[in-house]
Amino acid sequence: MSVEQRLGEVRSKIAVAARESGREPDSIQLVAVSKTFDAPDILPAIEAGQRVFGENRVQEAQGKWPALKTDTPEIELHLIGPLQSNKAADAVALFDVIESVDREKIARALAAEMAAQRRRLRVYVQVNTGLEPQKAGIAPDDVASFVAMCREDLGLQVEGLMCIPPVDENPGPHFALLAKLAGENNLEKLSMGMSGDFETAIAFGATSVRVGSAIFGSR
Repeated sequence: MSVEQRLGEVRSKIAVAARESGREPDSIQLVAVSKTFDAPDILPAIEAGQRVFGENRVQEAQGKWPALKTDTPEIELHLIGPLQSNKAADAVALFDVIESVDREKIARALAAEMAAQRRRLRVYVQVNTGLEPQKAGIAPDDVASFVAMCREDLGLQVEGLMCIPPVDENPGPHFALLAKLAGENNLEKLSMGMSGDFETAIAFGATSVRVGSAIFGSR
């Protein structure tokens, strides 16, 4: 199947899952994860109308997205991978949304760079729902205080929460936990669900799903 065909299939599955949950399909944003793919691989998705993309690494994104965004200015680019503080300036300059705010040092670096560049990006707090020691993210019990710090002390525009459930566990309870935490902190957006589980995520209230291999193929 072509990228256009796979993209259409994913959109159809999102629509079905949304309707089964009593929601409108256009209430769920599809973030096409283009990490490791070059501009020629991404162009068919853009030509098919996809406008929201996700990248894991700042340096990789810098190599392809400035030109793509110049040609299609309405593209919205999300950073969905870990961010190092020394890349905060580049991230603020290139991306529109940062989904991986996972510690105070990064939150402060982003706030400083947004002020310096006079750019106000939307951000998501990444939650380590499985408390995995090797994985980034705020512990569930610390979400309320961290969100408050980001909003009140740093003035960040926190619009939602993001998670990546443990690969060897049922994702449903993790999605349910993220939705509960979002409700407790007056956050409307939930970025959860990837190629293998985005329909489950939609059933638990995802407002955006991050889908890569189901659109672009295996890496």
